[in-house]
Amino acid sequence: MIPSLLVSLKVLAADIPLLFFLGTSIGWILAKKNFRGKNLVYDLIILPIALPPSVVGLYLLMALGRIPYLKEANILFSFTAAVIAPLFPALPIMIQAAKSGFSSVDEKLEAAARTLGDSEFEVFRRVTFPLAKPYIIGGLALSSMRALGEFGVTLMIAGNIPGRTQTLPLFIYSSVESMSFFEANIAAILLTALGIASLLIVKRAGGKA
Repeated sequence: MIPSLLVSLKVLAADIPLLFFLGTSIGWILAKKNFRGKNLVYDLIILPIALPPSVVGLYLLMALGRIPYLKEANILFSFTAAVIAPLFPALPIMIQAAKSGFSSVDEKLEAAARTLGDSEFEVFRRVTFPLAKPYIIGGLALSSMRALGEFGVTLMIAGNIPGRTQTLPLFIYSSVESMSFFEANIAAILLTALGIASLLIVKRAGGKA
């Protein structure tokens, strides 16, 4: 179980920054910018939430295995695949939360900051982001928990390789399959505790900001 725990923690450590930066950036673009096809782009981004994990995993499996550049990178059934897999079901949650947060910011406050001579970056740093921060923190908490519990997509493109791509959810699956219910329950309790601890850490960080 320890190797699976370490894999899960490594995956989460890689995914949290990606969820934050990608989710915040894309959420800001969707909330503040207008461009052709914006609604279609938004629908495509949110679509993985509505699709079964097996479908998302199949599409990723086909893309990573057939697109020449991606195929040559040998991403399938590697730790990199274990990092990529949770992003697809988790990132839409972060993007939606960030979009809602940035959309809730009063544009008059941003305009007032501009009239005082603030650059666009300063407006974002001093006005937009602080006001949207509660949404972003909530989105990061939810998307991180979704990434930590990812199972189906990971199994499809990363496999269930102990010590390499086997995360705690996959360990639970393997333990139940081999009738090792005690180990499965310990891993489930640990996964639940990690989820609660991570959520509390994020909430406390938000409260101190």
